[in-house]
Amino acid sequence: MQLPKKIFICEVGLRDGLQNEKHEDGTALVLTVEQKVELLKSMIDAGFKTIEVGSFMHPKYVPQMANTDDVFKAMQEVDVPADVELRALIPNKRGVDRAIACGCKKVKLNVSASEGHNKANLNRTVEESLAGFKETAEYARDNGLDISGSISCAYGSPWEGVVPMSDVKKCIEAYMDAGITEISLSDAAGMAMPTQVYDICTEVRKEYPGNSWWLHFHNTRGLAIANIIAGMEAGMTNFDAAFAGVGGCNFIPNATGNVSTEDVLHAMDGMGVDTGIDLEKAIAIGRRVQEMIGHTADSYVLKAGRNCDALEIMAAKKKA
Repeated sequence: MQLPKKIFICEVGLRDGLQNEKHEDGTALVLTVEQKVELLKSMIDAGFKTIEVGSFMHPKYVPQMANTDDVFKAMQEVDVPADVELRALIPNKRGVDRAIACGCKKVKLNVSASEGHNKANLNRTVEESLAGFKETAEYARDNGLDISGSISCAYGSPWEGVVPMSDVKKCIEAYMDAGITEISLSDAAGMAMPTQVYDICTEVRKEYPGNSWWLHFHNTRGLAIANIIAGMEAGMTNFDAAFAGVGGCNFIPNATGNVSTEDVLHAMDGMGVDTGIDLEKAIAIGRRVQEMIGHTADSYVLKAGRNCDALEIMAAKKKA
C-alpha cells in the first residue's frame, strides 16, 4: 500500500459530534462552557493541532452550540500554542460577526452537494447557498479571519443516491471563486465506498492542484476507516474525526456518528502512520466525553481496547 508517512487529524467532536446530543426526553444536551474548555485543554495536551470548537448557527436550530461564543472567550484565558488552530462553522455574515466578537480566528462555510440535503439542513437550495459565499468570504478576510469550506454529501445522499461529480465540482468552483481553497469533502450520509473515495480524491487533486483538502467520514455503514485509507492511497493527508464516535445527522435516516478519533489513531499507529497525537490521551478524552453525555457512542477502541490491551489481558490470564 502507498500510504503517507504522516497525516493530520481535525477533532470535530465538539461541533459535529455534540450538536446532535439529546437527553432521553429528546431535549438538547448542552455541555457547559467549563466542560468544553476542559475537553479543549485535554485535546491540546494530547497533540491535536486543529480543533472545531463549535458553530455560530442560530441557537434555535442548534441549541447544543449556543455557548460557542462563550467557549472562545474562555479560551482567550488559556495559553493556546501558536500552532493550534481553533475554528468554527458559520452559516453566513452574521456568523462572521459572532466570530469577530468572541475572538475566533478561523471559520468554515458549508453547503451540500445534495439538493435534498441542503434544503433539509439549511432550508436553502444549493444555488442560494453558493450565492452568498463570495460576500461572506470577503467580509471574513477583511476582518482578519481565515476561512475554509466544506461540502456535505459529496459521495452520496438518501435523496439522490450517488451525487454526480459535476454537482460536487460546482460547489468546489464556487468556493474557489470566493477565494476559498481549503475544502472538506464530507460523507454526512455515510454512503461513500472506498473505490469511489479513491476516484474522487484522485480527480480533485489532479483538477484543482492548488487546493488543500480535508476528508470527513461518518461510520454509518462501517466503512469510514476503509474510506480514510482509500483517501490516503489517493494522496490525501487531512481527516476529520470525533471523540468517542459521537455525532450523526438529524436529516439522514438511521445516521450514526462521525468516525471515532480513537479508532482512527489506533489504526494509524498500527500501520506506522504518524499523527502527532497521543493515543492514550485521546482514549482518556473519549471516556471523559462518554461520562459527560451519559452514554457510550460508536468507538470500537473504547469498547474493546487497543491491540496491546488484548495481549496484556491474555498474558495476565496465562499467569493466573
